[in-house]
Amino acid sequence: MMITDLLKVASETHTYQELSEVLGLSPPILSRYMRGHVLPSYSRAQGLYKKLTELTNIKEALKKRIMFDEEGYFDNTPLTSEITWLKIMSNYAMEKFAGRRVTKVLTAAVDGVPTATLVANLLDIDLVIAKDNKEVGIQEFIEEMYIPKGSAIRKSLFVPKSSIRKKDSILIIDDVVRTGETVQALVDMVRNQRADIAGIYVLVTVGEDWKNYLENIISKYSFEVLIQI
Repeated sequence: MMITDLLKVASETHTYQELSEVLGLSPPILSRYMRGHVLPSYSRAQGLYKKLTELTNIKEALKKRIMFDEEGYFDNTPLTSEITWLKIMSNYAMEKFAGRRVTKVLTAAVDGVPTATLVANLLDIDLVIAKDNKEVGIQEFIEEMYIPKGSAIRKSLFVPKSSIRKKDSILIIDDVVRTGETVQALVDMVRNQRADIAGIYVLVTVGEDWKNYLENIISKYSFEVLIQI
């Protein structure tokens, strides 16, 4: 099924005929694969995956979709709502963290939730969403306080107390990292519960400030970034 998503991305810059020549498949077969009407066999999918990743640089393709405004903010629609890109970003996480013990996926609300949900679904494990408020109906919470850079305000992230346990091995996912405070808070939350960190996956990093702030985390844990801007 990864082939279906990669073909959709490749078709944005290549015609069916061009893809047919590169992949050695007829345009009708490519069309069926792309629409999901027919799926390639596992052995054929392996060969197509190699060729498609060489043909389509998903990192550069995604980077071209991210447009900044004059104030330095960008439209994160591909990160939050475009299902083809959400699946590609989720499959990238599967590839990078394959073989690791992961019992739960942890992210902060709200924009990291779509990718984190798909990754948790692929791994068939629970999803934990850290929120900035306490929801009614939950009696006890794990709270992690942090101070955003350049502010004098304490903020907190909350998860239900039973959602992170000592036996867990947590994969942390964040959508956009500029300074790194949210990632640090999520890491501290897991550490304070004496659970393990399976790795950290960031979809987009902006600038260089985060590297110094998260230096100890980057050196200690498996830290994967999809694209850097």
